[in-house]
This record gives sequence, C-alpha cells and structure tokens, in this order.
Amino acid sequence: MLEDKDLYAGFIRLHILHHAATERIFGLGIIEELARHGYKISPGTLYPILHGLEEKGYLVSMREEAGGRIRRVYELTSTGRQVLQSAKEKVRELFGELFEGGP
Repeated sequence: MLEDKDLYAGFIRLHILHHAATERIFGLGIIEELARHGYKISPGTLYPILHGLEEKGYLVSMREEAGGRIRRVYELTSTGRQVLQSAKEKVRELFGELFEGGP
C-alpha cells in the first residue's frame, strides 16, 4: 500500500491531541498507541511533533517520576482543546463528503 507521510502527519497530530484530551501522554506511550492505529513513528519524528504542538500552545509538558525514572508528560491546554474541537468539526464534514454522499 502506498503511503504519504505528509498526508498522514495531520492525522498523527489529531491522534496526539485526542489522547492528550483524555489523559496525560508521554513519548513511548503515544508511539505504542499510534502503532495500534497503523502508524509507525520513531522518537526522532514524534518528539519534534510534540515540541511543535507545545510551542503552538496546544500542549504543556512537565516532568514526572514513573518507575524511578523521570519522563516528560504532556497535557492538553484549553487552546489545544479548542483547536481539537474545531478539527473534529472539520473531520466530521470531510468524513461526510468522503463516505456518505460524495462521488
């Protein structure tokens, strides 16, 4: 199957925001979650995406201890929640065109 990574980049960002809306996320956890959806993404690709979402104000990060190790976790901000809601409306509209009534 032919895949276009640029095309899927937006889907990956939406997945990240969606999961951050329900719980704190962290790098390895979100890599595993994305893999369950068929996205193979390396840390070298994921972390710049997370940092970019944080720079835009959609996520905020903090350090957290887990199993004796410190890891960076991310939470959705109120701006991120608004952006996610707007994106959901756009996805719903696109889904309708792609699968429910379009050619």
